[in-house]
Amino acid sequence: MPVPLPSDDAVLLGRPDEDETRALTRGMATVVAAGGRLSPLQRALLERVVQSMTGHAVELAEFMPLDTHGLAQVLARRNAVFRARILQVTLLAALVLRPLPEEVVDRTTELAVELGVDEGLIAVAREFAEGAWGLAGVDFERNGYTAEWHPSDADFLHTSSQLQSAWDSSVDDPALAARWRALESLPEGTLGRRVTEMYRARGFSYPGTPGSAPPLLAQHDWVHLVADYGTTVESELEVFAFIARANDDLRAFSLLAMVVSLFETGYLRTGAGLFESDAGHLSSDSGVVVRMADAMRRGALCRDVVTGSESVDFLGVDWFAVAAESVEAVRERFAVAVKSDDAVAAGSVGPWEAGGISPFQVRAGLAAAEAAGTPYDAFGASVRVTQAAR
Repeated sequence: MPVPLPSDDAVLLGRPDEDETRALTRGMATVVAAGGRLSPLQRALLERVVQSMTGHAVELAEFMPLDTHGLAQVLARRNAVFRARILQVTLLAALVLRPLPEEVVDRTTELAVELGVDEGLIAVAREFAEGAWGLAGVDFERNGYTAEWHPSDADFLHTSSQLQSAWDSSVDDPALAARWRALESLPEGTLGRRVTEMYRARGFSYPGTPGSAPPLLAQHDWVHLVADYGTTVESELEVFAFIARANDDLRAFSLLAMVVSLFETGYLRTGAGLFESDAGHLSSDSGVVVRMADAMRRGALCRDVVTGSESVDFLGVDWFAVAAESVEAVRERFAVAVKSDDAVAAGSVGPWEAGGISPFQVRAGLAAAEAAGTPYDAFGASVRVTQAAR
């Protein structure tokens, strides 16, 4: 029996205090602990996300179990959205397990029932646990961010013809390519000019040309600049954590679940029409968890100061409408908070800093410049020494 939602006069809307935070964290840890034990990655993920989102540090080296009913009782005064966010953090901590035990999925399902909230990606987690990889990929589309995609809703992508599915490519659209190429003539420091510099430094193809990313995926390239994240795989985890949490549509969580399933567990072989599996990027460097958790915090703080909306769908922004503005002005519009000191110390960098570009991307940029007969310009981007040795 679900714990009833609170009445309007009883609902608790503020940030959790230290006691509530500790209880919530114990409950989430109990749900996802396989055989009663958290993996090192699960522990780091829960501790860092909880600290980033609440401001309270919780230690999970040892914890007293709190079952799903007990966790639901802790959330008795919380509304459906808050409960859903707790369920999503719990699910995220489950999705970093490979293999993913069915007992963990069962408890996550029980928690959803106890809370009276729905999360379509629990079905995906069960398919991961059962080894049904292909079906899981389909259900990501059915239950996630693109579940209600309709071609007529995508005017902000500026394609010459409607895309029939969300992650469709558009590789023969001269008008779209020309629109992107025209950004090169904008003044230095503008968002549009910077995005073309990012593309040229990395050998990326403009949407509308062969080899380009799907137009919807290209939307996130602008966010690399607005949120000040590089373009390595580790930075992609930051970008999608930022995008997912900025959007109050709970289905946006699927974007973060997707990149974790691509770049940590490898449950997904492909995603978003372009990405390919490259596992181990959360577990191989504890700093990436710190960076991803901070990106979630920064996303949650975003709002659109022009429209007054507390929710920002960064994949749904018409970026060409703000391309002529400075990067700083666009950050101010969306109230983008600065990175935490911990995230910076853990290696979070922007696209123009050392480590903000991968060796592969440098090679692609060099090749593209050579093919065009122009000098290569990294626009200040460089790889770290440790990266360059790979």
